[in-house]
Formats: sequence, structure tokens, C-alpha cells
Amino acid sequence: MKVLVSDNLGEAGIELFEKESGIAVDVKTGLTPEELKVIIGDYDALVIRSATKVTQDLLETAGRLKVVGRAGIGLDNVDIPAATQHGVVVMNTPGGNVVTTAEHAIAMMLALTRNIPSGTASLKDGRWEKKKLQGRELCNKVLGLVGFGKIGSIVADRARGLKMQVIVHDPFITQEQVEKAGFEGVSFQALLERSDYITVHVPKLKDTIGILNKAAFDQMKDGVMVINCARGGIVNEADLYDAVVSGKVAGAALDVFETEPPGKSPLLELEQVICTPHLGASTREAQTNVAVAVAEQIIAYLLHGTVINAVNAPSVTGELLEKLHPFLSIAEQIGCLQAQLISGPLKEVVIEYAGDFLGLDMSPVTTAALKGILTPAVKDDVNFVNAHHIAKERGIKVTETTSAESEDYVNLITVRAVTTEMTSTVSGTIFGKRDSRIVKINNFRLEMIPSGHLALIYNIDQPGSIGQIGSTLGKHHINIGRMQVGQEEEGDRNIIFLSTDTPIPERVLDELRGLSLVKSVTPLEF
Repeated sequence: MKVLVSDNLGEAGIELFEKESGIAVDVKTGLTPEELKVIIGDYDALVIRSATKVTQDLLETAGRLKVVGRAGIGLDNVDIPAATQHGVVVMNTPGGNVVTTAEHAIAMMLALTRNIPSGTASLKDGRWEKKKLQGRELCNKVLGLVGFGKIGSIVADRARGLKMQVIVHDPFITQEQVEKAGFEGVSFQALLERSDYITVHVPKLKDTIGILNKAAFDQMKDGVMVINCARGGIVNEADLYDAVVSGKVAGAALDVFETEPPGKSPLLELEQVICTPHLGASTREAQTNVAVAVAEQIIAYLLHGTVINAVNAPSVTGELLEKLHPFLSIAEQIGCLQAQLISGPLKEVVIEYAGDFLGLDMSPVTTAALKGILTPAVKDDVNFVNAHHIAKERGIKVTETTSAESEDYVNLITVRAVTTEMTSTVSGTIFGKRDSRIVKINNFRLEMIPSGHLALIYNIDQPGSIGQIGSTLGKHHINIGRMQVGQEEEGDRNIIFLSTDTPIPERVLDELRGLSLVKSVTPLEF
């Protein structure tokens, strides 16, 4: 497996790749988009920070790429829908730099409040401007937090230590959760009206871009101070400039910008604005943390299939993967069988779980069933990342149900496929700890091992039918490895699964179909 590191990465992460048997790593930073496109097709994994742009155009040339790992939190530079469409797992490292980023927001607030950058610059320029640079106290001031995730909650905790009154607005967290942490949850309007300081800690989404704009500034207290160490664009820079110039905003501290680097931004010409070049995550500790984390995640995925911190696939630990593995296998096999049994465009897939599944999260198993049923029908490769996306794209409704009771088996997985022409139902289970069995196909009960070269034969349940089939195959020197027979619950037909050492040639299939007691023959591959 080959890994490309295209942005600066802590040495500890690179060393992990170098020490891992089965992994080869290349470090090539500063590549232009064109240069990256030329070489990306040779790599299974790409490690980035914020400089590399993972675009639709790049992904179309990345035929081997399985995973993109971001050493950090933000993924503004990754086209996640395009990655999902191409079956590429996108991972980040959300825990590696949260403390560092929160501390930077506090540092920026303190530096802004006490005029530390201006004081440093004036003193180094030979001036002693003690009176001019008078600051404020943070004690007893109201800090308004927009966003109460991992970073925002740490900022709140540190601000509480500074004896600030912290109020919080986060539409995705209940007021009870905020109050349980010891803070006051408020509406966005109340936060704007009450805060002496406002700091944002939300991701850059459609609903958060420009959340602090002219309308928001107009509702704020006169003399408020604004801190943004989250993402550029969450604060409208043109509106912030006007608010600072008018005096509505007494000062702003910015670590991020709408365009990075910002170039000759008018904001940077204002004395009331202090800024840093996106240093929120830039500490030795944080860079080591995220480098190690992204390396460990990519190694785990490439070598063991373990998904950690993926934004476009369910995270599955190695331990959970071990428990789910038998169910993943049988679900994908059932899906694969369904794809070969059905005819007509697929409209709906229903996955039913009956019995004791040990309280496991079965969503990855649902994905495995989808992968199995979609693979034969989709020209591009389908995998555990893009299966749901492809189903949605093709207008296929996917549902799952669970029941604690299964009449005949400890656990039973049933996949019902509904097309424009038919409905097909296949059930499977696990014998022992890992042995997959197909136990029912529509109204036929059987015990089939889903592996190898198979033929599904419907025949009339009369003496001599199985003999006809065996004789025909023997005449063509095709050895039967296994033969499993199931009976229709009500009717006069049998269902026969033949496992052969080699695939049955088409001319032999036609000969089988011509036998007097044979109704149909369908070759199957697993």
C-alpha cells in the first residue's frame, strides 16, 4: 500500500508509516494541483492538512485512492460528496488539536482586551503609550459562545476560570445539555444583545457562513469584541470592517479569513483588529497529536479495514469489526445473491434483523447488504463508503427493521429486494461462529454455503430429475463439489444449488435448461 503525504506533517506520523510493514510512504509537499493529478493515481492513501485541495477533478484521476486523511479537523478543502461518490473514505482527527485551538481563542481574547500586540509594536518603536493602551478586565464580563462542540466547550470552561459569565447558543445541543455543563443556553438574538465578547466555534456550513453579519452586528452591544478562531467566512469581513469603523465593535481578533492568506484586506489596516495566520492548531503538541492520529487511522484502514473518524462512513473499531465480521459477510453474500436473482430496475431494499445480535449497531451490516446487491449493477466500483450514496442516487429506498425473535435461528438476516418486475426475498444466518448459510429463498428452505461457482436450478420434484442433471454435468467432465436441495413450502418444485469446481459453460447451461424436468438454470458467482 502506498501513502502520499502532500502537506507538512509531524515527523512522528511519518515515522509510523515508515515503520509499518506493508506501507510505503512518500512525502511530496508543495505540489501544484496539476503535479498532484499526475502522480495521485499511484497511491492508496493521501494525507493532507489545509493546503492540498481534494477536488472532483483530482478524484477522477485517483483510481487507486481508498482514503484521504486530514491531520486536523477542518475539511473545507475536500469535496466530500465527490469522495463518497468515488468510494474514498475521508477521515479527520477531531480530537488532536481541540485544546490547542481553544487556548488560542482565549489567548486572542486576552491579547485583544489588553492591547498586547499594539503595546509590543509601540514599545519596540521607541514609544511609551501607557495611557493610550488602557485595556479592560475580563472578570464578570459576558462571553457569548456560538457553538458548544469540543472546542467551544473547552473555551467555556477556560473562560469560567477567568470568572467570566458564559452564555451559549448552539441549535444542535439542547439547553439541558448546556445547563448540565454549568452554563446558560440562550437564543442567538439574546446572545448578540447580552455579550461583551462573542467567539464563534462552529463548522463552516451553509447555515453558518456569514452568521455574524451586518444584521447581527446591529443587534450587539456597543463596544463588543469579536473573536473568530473557527473558520474564515463565518464572520462577514466586509460587515465587520464597517462595524469596527463605526465603533459598534470595539475590536476583533481573527485567526482565520475568508481567503487565506488574506492579502491586502482592509481589516488588517485597522488598529482595533489583531490577527494571526491560522495558528489555532499550531503547537508542537497538537501537530504531533494529529500526525500520529491520522497515521494510525490510515494504517488501521489500509491494513485492517477499521474505519475511525470518517466523515462519510460509519466509524467501526477493530473490536466491533471483529464482532460484526460474520454478519458483514453473510449480508454482502445475501445481497450478491439477490443481485443475480432479480430482474428489472431495483426500487426498494428492506433489510430485516431477527434474533440476538448482541446489541450491536447493525448499520454497517445494512451497508454490506447494499454493497452486495449494487455491485453487479454498477459499472464503477461500489464499496462500504458509497453504497448508500449510489442507492440514493438511483432512487432506491432503503429501510431496516429489527426484531428480538427468530423462530428457527439464533439470528437471521433477511434482504427483500423489490424491483419494477418482482419481489425477491433471501434469508441467511451464521452457523457456529463464522459459517455463512443461505437458509431461505422466497418459499424455498435450504442450507446453502454461499461461495464458489454455483448454479441455481428450479426443477419438477419427480424421481430422476437430479439424475438427469448429474448425468449431463458428468458427460461434460464437470465435477459437482456440493449439491443442496430445498423444497417449495407449497408446490411441486425443488430448488437445487450445485457447487462446481469450475464455472459451467454456457452451452452446458443450455443443455441443462433443455432437460424435461428442469424449469430454469441460473449461474451464480460469489
